Amino acid sequence: MRPRHQSKLAASLFALAAAAPVPALAQAQPSSAAQEPTPAAIDSADTNTIIVTARKRAEALKDVPVAITAISGDTIEKSGFTSVKDVATLTPSLDINSDGAGRAFIAIRGIGTTLVDTVQPGVGIFVDGIYQPNTSYLNNPMVDVARVEVLRGPQGSLYGKNTLGGAINVITRDPGNDLEVKLLGSYAGPDHDWSAGASISGALVPDKVLARIAYSHQQDDGFMTNTLLGKPAMPLNSDTVNGTLLFKPASDVRLTINGYYTRLIGGAVPYTFVTGPTDYNYNVALNATNYQYFKYYGVNAKLEAPIALLATKMTLIGSYDERDVNTPDADPDFTPVNLLRSHGTDTLRTRTAELRFDSTLSSTVSSILGLFYSRETRGTVNDVAFLPDTLNLPVNSFSQVDGNNYSVFGNLFWRPDRSWELSAGLRWDRQSRVENGYNGTLAGPPVPVSGFLREDNLSPRIALTYHWNDALMTYASVARGARGGGFNPPGVPASLQTYKGDTVWTFELGSKLATADHKLSLSGDVFYNDYSNYIGLNSIYAVPPSFVTVDLNTGHVSSYGVELEGAWQVVPIWTLSGGVSLMHARITNDSEYIDTVGRTLASNRLPFQPDWNLNANSDVTVPVGDHDSLSFDAGVVGKGSRIAATLSENNAPVLTAYVLTNASITWRHNGLELSAFATNLFDKNYMESYIEKTTLILAGLPASDVGIPGDRRRVGVRARLKF
Repeated sequence: MRPRHQSKLAASLFALAAAAPVPALAQAQPSSAAQEPTPAAIDSADTNTIIVTARKRAEALKDVPVAITAISGDTIEKSGFTSVKDVATLTPSLDINSDGAGRAFIAIRGIGTTLVDTVQPGVGIFVDGIYQPNTSYLNNPMVDVARVEVLRGPQGSLYGKNTLGGAINVITRDPGNDLEVKLLGSYAGPDHDWSAGASISGALVPDKVLARIAYSHQQDDGFMTNTLLGKPAMPLNSDTVNGTLLFKPASDVRLTINGYYTRLIGGAVPYTFVTGPTDYNYNVALNATNYQYFKYYGVNAKLEAPIALLATKMTLIGSYDERDVNTPDADPDFTPVNLLRSHGTDTLRTRTAELRFDSTLSSTVSSILGLFYSRETRGTVNDVAFLPDTLNLPVNSFSQVDGNNYSVFGNLFWRPDRSWELSAGLRWDRQSRVENGYNGTLAGPPVPVSGFLREDNLSPRIALTYHWNDALMTYASVARGARGGGFNPPGVPASLQTYKGDTVWTFELGSKLATADHKLSLSGDVFYNDYSNYIGLNSIYAVPPSFVTVDLNTGHVSSYGVELEGAWQVVPIWTLSGGVSLMHARITNDSEYIDTVGRTLASNRLPFQPDWNLNANSDVTVPVGDHDSLSFDAGVVGKGSRIAATLSENNAPVLTAYVLTNASITWRHNGLELSAFATNLFDKNYMESYIEKTTLILAGLPASDVGIPGDRRRVGVRARLKF
């Protein structure tokens, strides 16, 4: 047993901490790659251990020198979460908001995705280790997941480009030998929000062939109404099914095959005309429903096998994913006057392959080496009719972007003793993208569009970790991340046709604590980010009879802050948990933006990015008789003030901060749970998304701010049955 040390640094770091919604962390020290335990093996040794694969190997959460929030599938189901977007409420520095079923704006520590979904994400989204290149996946239903890991800070050395803000890793549940059936259902009003789901898993051939299949249906009317048509303006209706086949021909060989299909219908960009950031208007008047019809489907396979002679574990992954979007009837002018109507399609196909080797080089040194390739093909068709009731002048456009990404990566882990670890990684990414298409005009033939973009990036990361004792560790890291550039829509001038990728250097100091009795777990970190060529602001360019939004490189951004989270079991029946982040993210040099558009910025703040977010939860579980219990759960989630999207040189509307209260009462009897719950209990008004009027003026639309207010109070019941 090594001596126990006291650390003033660690003590000050944990003097104030809110807690993550996860159990207390395990005390086990990390092992070398040769003895790398599987998640199942670690879980069987200690059911309170949280296992993550942040470094592409199974490790106890408390031993990983990365700022991570890990949320279990059980917590997701009990909380009634239905998408990755919901997880953001429990994660410090993660901000997600949306203005439609197929659009989500995501940022970690201030950096992420803009209003235009053709921009590559600054936060990587992975499902079962497979990269998802579009943020629309954030609104997809989560069905039967094991956990969601949110990794903050650049993750390029292992996960590649487009993870300069961080990565979100969704891991679906593996089947086991035992037959398990799960049924879920909920209903809440007043917007008729209901869901139903089921899953079954077990062994087809014990210990050799295991299977799982799950289904979920979700729908609601939303809180916004299209008064012109008398229909919901932002409804959601989805069906999703996913399944897993797990083959174990030998004890140390695994072949996992996952497949999924999702059908989703939802409203898109139902912005309502408002007089200011506190005008919470839930009515729009559009000539079309603006509904979009999505289909997501894909299959992936992962083979894990040892190479005994090399003390190596090999992992080979291949996947195919497709997203099809059909918008049959949209009103792009946002007004009750029938000026413009449009319809279009958008198809994104992604093929990926990864080969990596996790090796033990000596008793103190291990490594991960790998190769990665992906091919993305996106084709969009947009047909716009000008004055459809009279002239009905058509303007058609088409674009196809083909992208190839190649990567080589390597990571070394040196553990000279049980206290120290030094890890260093480097990844080289090459992105090449080709665009072809045409843009229609009112007077004359279509204008052909073509473009080419190639970028190379190096993403290094180095981290030093010290374990003070079995409960406490501290780490320091330096990392670089990069995001790929891209193309703006057809019809813009040549000078705006492409924009280059952005990069970040991040410096982070953190610490994690987990007591031996699992009653207290705390983690905290401080960070500083230095961004170059920041992609995040937009401009409007007229392409008659309509307009397009273009993305720009703005300049330099810096952000710094502190993140704290943890859980405390005050007494056996009462647990407190939560998390908080304080962040200062500002544009420090906007010369690239000014040189491109000839205008200045009204604020140096980043649109939609709050300076703080928080969550806090209290759970009291009281035994009732020998087999039953009652749980009383109350919590708050909050977000600081933000500025709206704006192109004005002197006006940046500020969206007010808000705190929402949620509560539930749950009765449990063996595998049955029945809950009564309320979200946004006090019916707090807040804005989900907002655009200042200069943007509309430049687009030739009415001179008014537009916004989408957030969800109102829901009250409902929820049931879960496991057997």
